[in-house]
Amino acid sequence: MMSIAEPVQVLLVEDQATDAHLISRALDAFNLKASTLWLRDGAQALNYLLDPDASGNPPNLRHLQLVLLDVKLPKVDGVEVLRQLRSGHSTRFVPTVMLTSSQERRDIASSYLAGANSYIVKPVDFDEFIKTISAVIAYWTRLNLTPEGHALSL
Repeated sequence: MMSIAEPVQVLLVEDQATDAHLISRALDAFNLKASTLWLRDGAQALNYLLDPDASGNPPNLRHLQLVLLDVKLPKVDGVEVLRQLRSGHSTRFVPTVMLTSSQERRDIASSYLAGANSYIVKPVDFDEFIKTISAVIAYWTRLNLTPEGHALSL
């Protein structure tokens, strides 16, 4: 678990500006100290998460603690982004929550098969949306332990 002093970064991959704005409001409303990087499509997410820098080094994702990923994205859909995220050495353990409007069984199953940590349908009600997002971010950034900094014994 990260200490309070360490920065926390949440990557939001969402094509709807309204939903991205609501997620930012949830962070502010519940004083969840996290910086949010908003990307609007799956291709941008893959570039950010997997492309090496000019020196060939993997991206610095040390402070990335959570990915909120929509299923229905332009260019590359969220499930494909997740598959590639799970295949990357430096990204395979990053907690990834599918945050979507889709309740289709096919989307739920394919998300979990690709390695989703959670699948949450966006509530339509504003207050419920804020509460849900706040709970998700608080859990994954404050309570959940990740392998980062801990030896894995599998």
